[in-house]
Amino acid sequence: SDFLVGLLLMPIRILLTGGCWILGSLMCSLFNYTSFLLTSASVGNMVLISVDRYIAICDPLSYHVKVTQRRVQICICLCWGCSAFYNGVIMKDHLIDPDRYNSCYGECVVLIDFLVQAFDVVFTFLTPVTVIIVLYMRVFVVAVSQARAMRSQTAAVRIQGSVRITAKKSERKAATVLGVVVIVFIFSFCPYFYPAFAGQELLSSDLLSNFGIWLFYFNSCLNPLIYALFYPWFRKCLKYILTLEILQPASCDINIL
Repeated sequence: SDFLVGLLLMPIRILLTGGCWILGSLMCSLFNYTSFLLTSASVGNMVLISVDRYIAICDPLSYHVKVTQRRVQICICLCWGCSAFYNGVIMKDHLIDPDRYNSCYGECVVLIDFLVQAFDVVFTFLTPVTVIIVLYMRVFVVAVSQARAMRSQTAAVRIQGSVRITAKKSERKAATVLGVVVIVFIFSFCPYFYPAFAGQELLSSDLLSNFGIWLFYFNSCLNPLIYALFYPWFRKCLKYILTLEILQPASCDINIL
């Protein structure tokens, strides 16, 4: 979803921001629906990742039993399916009549009333951020307790010093990831949902709305950095992809852990 935001939505959004919409009414409605769909799916993926990290840290012994390939596929399909249905309901009027809110030729305007926005704030912002904060706080508490348990079980003074350093690093990393996730999520979404908090209707052509949408997209750009580049195995995979080593016949035997 984050990749498609950069590939599909950002270039077209630049075209829309720069002036007149020249792609027609049908493409206008499809673009806005796709924009809502991908950003909602991105939020859903963030929640799924937080659930995955919660199970991996808090219940590692049963992780491979609970998180199977089939269950992951079902969760991802449900995430995309729910996003498609949910945004289809929100955008129903615009999809049926793309020119509904256009005052002249060359406009591509979407108007979302206050009641729909209020529900959208709860469903797309408040609920996901609450789930993410609760799960990552639980992960942080468990990570700190595990690090302290490692430190207390080490008898040798010399080894204990090194474990203390490692434990502190683990605690700092857990706190850093938690802080970055929550701050970036809130910072990226608050401007977009400001009209709902202020009791106003959302008009896609407004300056504030455009600013909020671009921050929406910016969040998708940062998600891979936050959730993936923190892990060494991902950096190793990225190196193999960029250097085309992934195309070598023996690439399937590479140990990335």
